[in-house]
Amino acid sequence: MNRRELLISATAGALGLALDPLPIAAGLKGSPVALVTADLESHVAVVDLATARVLRRIETAPGPRAIEYIATRNRQLVGTGAVVAHTEHGVVTVIGAQSFSVRAELDGFSKPRYACGAKSAESGAIAYVTDSGAEEVVTIDVLGGGRVLHRTRVPGPVRHVSISPDGRTIWTALGSKAERIAVLDASDARRPRLERTFAPPFLAHDVVFAPRDGQVWVTSGAGHRVALYRAATREVVSTIAADRAPQHVAFVGEFAFVSSGDDGTVRLHRLNGDLVRVAEVPTGSYNVTFGADRVVTPSLSRGTVALLDERGHVRALRTVARAAHDACVVSAT
Repeated sequence: MNRRELLISATAGALGLALDPLPIAAGLKGSPVALVTADLESHVAVVDLATARVLRRIETAPGPRAIEYIATRNRQLVGTGAVVAHTEHGVVTVIGAQSFSVRAELDGFSKPRYACGAKSAESGAIAYVTDSGAEEVVTIDVLGGGRVLHRTRVPGPVRHVSISPDGRTIWTALGSKAERIAVLDASDARRPRLERTFAPPFLAHDVVFAPRDGQVWVTSGAGHRVALYRAATREVVSTIAADRAPQHVAFVGEFAFVSSGDDGTVRLHRLNGDLVRVAEVPTGSYNVTFGADRVVTPSLSRGTVALLDERGHVRALRTVARAAHDACVVSAT
């Protein structure tokens, strides 16, 4: 059996189970889950991280695409949530991470794309949402019902975004095949300001801060490369090979997972760029995220969710929707 036949067989056999949600109480008692956007079906699927089975579905506005978990670092505050961008409809949804229900729907956006969260306990649960149509990074108070706090203008159609581990610097690519990357000063978490832009060595797509080594990984929107930057100086430390563009990155301890949806691969690298392993996943698995000892990559074209362990081995694969654009990991506690 070839690779394509194997993947089709695995997802077809799981389809019936995935489309029959389990009772809500069966999986939402503190266990971590993935929230997966079903952009063709106007809902977010709550997926068990152990089995990839759908536990329930959260009805949303049409076209949910990107999703990001936003958590406060102050344990005395409750009400963290996930921010969902409905790009084609100009809407951002806030989903409660305890209730698994829609807490707020915000309009006033042009083309919201992606989000990242503030890092400090003092800032609370703050999300930075990129709006490519308005060319803005929009600051949202997730705990305050999704209230818009500030809009930072940037010189381009802003898309992928990441914040430094200390929460003081934001990088964002100005396009899907970006000629420039914008750097924002987030010292004032509620009112970040544009500091500068710079040109990457190739047309950039994803930008992701490594958790602790002071590097930023910048992927290509057109080529087979990933650049590793020293964040403080914006100097390229090295450039490594990648599968077909665009690629996306998630970090797990001392490793980086780089996904290529067009090739149907997830490459496991050490933080210095050395390649460890290549895992095969369904084509269309563009976005990748990590949480609770699982790497999660949903397939936009197949509607599957693949779960990998920290060493890059596929542990579960299941069809959860007609299309699955993005995912984040949350806990029901």
